[in-house]
Amino acid sequence: MSKLSVSIVITSGCLGLLSSPALALTGDEILAKVDRAINAPKDMKAEIKMTIKNRDGNTEERKMKIFWKGSQKKLFTFLAPAYLKGVGFLVIDDDTLYLYSPAFGKARRILSQVKNENFMGTDFSYNDLSESKLSKKYSAVLDRSNCEAYVLTCTSRPGADTDYSRMAMFVNRKSFIPFRVEIYNKAGKLFKIMDNTDVEKIDGYWTPKRVAMKDVQASHITVLELVTVKYDQNLPAKTFSKRNLMKVH
Repeated sequence: MSKLSVSIVITSGCLGLLSSPALALTGDEILAKVDRAINAPKDMKAEIKMTIKNRDGNTEERKMKIFWKGSQKKLFTFLAPAYLKGVGFLVIDDDTLYLYSPAFGKARRILSQVKNENFMGTDFSYNDLSESKLSKKYSAVLDRSNCEAYVLTCTSRPGADTDYSRMAMFVNRKSFIPFRVEIYNKAGKLFKIMDNTDVEKIDGYWTPKRVAMKDVQASHITVLELVTVKYDQNLPAKTFSKRNLMKVH
């Protein structure tokens, strides 16, 4: 079979897939699959290298541990540099967040009015890190698709506690992991772009090994690179407690 014939067969197959009513998914159904893909592991323990770069090209490197259980419980703690060591962020649910700093000696609850502020000088807000299921806060419309991706417009649901008005989400058809999310602020202007790259299946779970969040308006970027990850470790409930937040490092 010639290369042209192969190309025609592949293209025809793709068009058949995209046009089949039986296989058609709505935007909301795709977003629900995104939630399931992101939250598929029972739990996770990982080490992360973080690099922050400002508009002048200055960079700072940090190291973190992340513990994650289900779709809600999360614990982030800094290992380096020295001035941040021991600083931690605990998510018990969407509305119950705590920040701990050794300098204060106690965990402080993060109030709802500051959840949209950036976490420790990064380009991720507290809400970005604590978000559990996007489909709870956004409705999605499928704009277009091809053999590789779905493109969704996700609009904030009425009354939802969100920092953003809408998102353009580019979703891999195979993994249902978004590889790009363009995020618009309440005024409708492009605010941030998140790119998930180097996506691999690790222990049966699709995993982005590099996540970059760029503040378009500030020309500031935070890159998270996966150093190690372990899934389904049966993390105990006490991992996600205020007491543990103050001692994990």
